[in-house]
Amino acid sequence: MVWVVLAFLVIVFLTVVAPLMRQRAVVAARGRRLSALQRERGSQVITIIHRQEQIGLFGVPLVRFIDIDDSEQVLRAIRMTPDDRPIDLVLHTPGGLVLAAEQIAHAVRDHPARVTVLVPHYAMSGGTLIALAADEIVMDAHAVLGPVDPQLGDMPAASILRVVAAKEPAQIDDRFLVLADVAEKARRQVLAFVTDLLDDRMPAEEAGRLAELLAGGYFTHDFPITVHRARDLGLAVGTDLPVLVYELMALFPQPTRGRPSVTYLPLPAPGPGPGRTPPPRVG
Repeated sequence: MVWVVLAFLVIVFLTVVAPLMRQRAVVAARGRRLSALQRERGSQVITIIHRQEQIGLFGVPLVRFIDIDDSEQVLRAIRMTPDDRPIDLVLHTPGGLVLAAEQIAHAVRDHPARVTVLVPHYAMSGGTLIALAADEIVMDAHAVLGPVDPQLGDMPAASILRVVAAKEPAQIDDRFLVLADVAEKARRQVLAFVTDLLDDRMPAEEAGRLAELLAGGYFTHDFPITVHRARDLGLAVGTDLPVLVYELMALFPQPTRGRPSVTYLPLPAPGPGPGRTPPPRVG
């Protein structure tokens, strides 16, 4: 009987207590990295990091994207930041709700001090919308942004409009015509918003042309806008991403099921040499 109770307690510890302890340790490590990054940059660091996380006892996957809860928390963080303190916004997201992304973008643009968006891997769709509002975008050399054309359900607004334009009205279902009307409104609204974000950073004609390119549905929604493409488009993009951002991202691992698909043995960092400086260390 004693062995049964002990076995039960061990199972409870392994399934409930141990994961909670590991999670607390990860949260504490994230806090240390955030504090170190803030000291290094002299800024208020805010993160929007979306991974497909696992929750509960059975590891139920939770797909994350920019939502109203995110915008509420980011707006609160920006509101609590002194006007003279710069903000660094770490973005790792597939996008999300247009309303939430636009709220965050408004707050980013209106902050009096400098706002820098840091993109370690990707900031697509609504993430790009937020990045466009910043004073500077700093990306990993191989990170990407993406188009900001609105999506209605699983269909691009621009594609809906092209289908309607190619057919006679009598051939189109009334509900699809209503959908096309909403698609036109969504496209016009996003185009106006992006133009408004850009026109104080570049000439009005150039801002309108870039907004049309990003919001007009000329690419698939997952088209990668690399550092070189972003610069060619006229965006102020740097690649001097702080090492601490990579260390922070390592504390938001994507859960794996079964065997990992990528494996490697980390090599020791090269020592100081011509043109090299040792990377900063964090305890």
